[in-house]
Amino acid sequence: MATRPSIGQGTSPLICTPLVGPSAEAIHTELAAVLPKAPDVIEWRADFFGAIEDTRAVVAMARKIRDEAPGCALIFTIRSRREGGQPIALSDNEAVKRAAAICEETDFEYIDCELGNALADIEYLRDIAHGHDRRVIASYHNFKETPARDFLLGKFLEAEKLGLDVAKVAVMPKGMDDVLTLLGVTLEGKGLVKIPLITMSMGGYGAISRMVGGVFGSSLSFAVGRSASAPGQIPIEDLRSALAIVERSKGGL
Repeated sequence: MATRPSIGQGTSPLICTPLVGPSAEAIHTELAAVLPKAPDVIEWRADFFGAIEDTRAVVAMARKIRDEAPGCALIFTIRSRREGGQPIALSDNEAVKRAAAICEETDFEYIDCELGNALADIEYLRDIAHGHDRRVIASYHNFKETPARDFLLGKFLEAEKLGLDVAKVAVMPKGMDDVLTLLGVTLEGKGLVKIPLITMSMGGYGAISRMVGGVFGSSLSFAVGRSASAPGQIPIEDLRSALAIVERSKGGL
């Protein structure tokens, strides 16, 4: 297996681009546009996929993505509607079973699992993932507001307590104070838990967090390769330039 980027390694955040095509053809077109831009990680947002109810079709598509992107780390995600995903006919448990199939039948490195899922489903997916040497991203998304500091820190602690591998928090700011809250929580969380963190403040206010989040402890930043999957994502070329400037400016820090 090729050596691919790993979340939490290195001094600068990895750059991840989403795939949101509804069909195999659309995803192939996205990959053709994205891969020349050399992202470190690709997230397949399978809740956009029209054949999401067909496990065989999902696994086959995942294998095609791997074949076309052999050098990228891959994340499999079915985002629930309550956390900003597309409306789909799968229950939470059925979505977890799709993710388990990806662990068992493909070599995607990462599986997204929302902390809002039932505890039994989280533990089931964790055990399947770890049994196949996959890692679980424990995620929390809030498209309405930025919760208080203690609540967000609690999400990091919950992910670690459950034995998950990466903690992700994405929240919506109502002003720059909320962006500062998110960045401060990231810095505090970095010293509080031992697992890597992915954090972002969404929308226009939060765009700055995608560029400087790594300074505070975020290990990955999402960028637009061809299509965005969340508000506030910026083009991969712009993000790469911004991250390079930040990294040079840090000097020996």
